Amino acid sequence: MDAVVTAGGIPRPDELLYPYTLGEPKAMLDICGKPMVQWVLDALSDATRVDRVVLIGLTEDSGVTCAKPLTFIPNQLSMIENILGGINKVLEINPSATQVLIVSSDIPGITSEMVDWEVETTSQYDVDLCYNVTTRETVEARYPGSRRTYLKLKDIEACGADLNVLHTSVVSMNMDIWEKLTASRKNPIKQAAMLGFDTLLLVLLHRITLENAVKKVTSRLHITGRAIISPYAEMAMDVDKPHQLEMMRADLATRVKH
Repeated sequence: MDAVVTAGGIPRPDELLYPYTLGEPKAMLDICGKPMVQWVLDALSDATRVDRVVLIGLTEDSGVTCAKPLTFIPNQLSMIENILGGINKVLEINPSATQVLIVSSDIPGITSEMVDWEVETTSQYDVDLCYNVTTRETVEARYPGSRRTYLKLKDIEACGADLNVLHTSVVSMNMDIWEKLTASRKNPIKQAAMLGFDTLLLVLLHRITLENAVKKVTSRLHITGRAIISPYAEMAMDVDKPHQLEMMRADLATRVKH
């Protein structure tokens, strides 16, 4: 499977990471002597189930590398356009591609084993979207104090992960819906509200299961999908705030020592 890595985010002056980035891409934040995105590329390099990588938002001048064939494309106008642009580039390189691994550049804790697990798990499902969630227990056991945003459903309390799989057919999906969902991706209640009052009410009352939530979401979006419960907290540990950056620096320093 080919992978698309999104690395186009540049924190604005009013965002918490701006003092660390000062107008530069968040993906280039230093973590234990190398850019944050390089940790992600290293995981993809060692993954046996990844064939090629498309990197969005950086250039060859950034100095990042990958053992797999690596293609750089410029940042697009929005996150969803970055994702769609990456998928289109994958199809240009490999017209027979049916699924694409979408990886955020700010989950430096992932490893090649986790990437291979994701590809092997999702390859068995012929759906438009395989979306990973990680339970609160899993995340907080691995990263206590990370202060992630969780959605409490009837059968699970979880947060979204930033390592997912999309079918290449999504390039023809309704852009407006994806833009809204992407803009509110850190706020599950806003997402539920966009999908309808009934869904919002069920979420607020914790009366809906994960399976039924997926059915409602995919029905409203007119796509097929499946939620995958990931056993790996690293997939959901994206660096959005200074304390999360310092947490990952401390965590990955132990990996470097070993």
